[in-house]
Amino acid sequence: MQLIQILAIIFAVFAISRVILQVRANAMSRDSAIFWLFIWIAVILAVVFPNTLGYLAILTGVGRGVDVLIYLAIIVLFYLIYRIYVKMENIEREITTVVREIAIIEREKKEKKVKL
Repeated sequence: MQLIQILAIIFAVFAISRVILQVRANAMSRDSAIFWLFIWIAVILAVVFPNTLGYLAILTGVGRGVDVLIYLAIIVLFYLIYRIYVKMENIEREITTVVREIAIIEREKKEKKVKL
């Protein structure tokens, strides 16, 4: 086993430990944890069994196993960016709603003071 493979396995195990700790601390949902555990276990399997990527490359018609890995990584990154974008849009909508509600409450308070 080469040094890069050992480092990749160590990093993946570290990442798995972080996922588990975040689930225990209720900082990550179970769905997200399952997704990330799948990703990091796939990384370990790809490092331990590098020929599998070669078979996957043949199966998909891509030249090399590393190319398949890069294509999959790009697809996953685009998916994650999409999810972040959707969450940001929802947060912006929620903030707008809260700010409007606060403005209405503040206006009502001012109107009550003026009537007194």
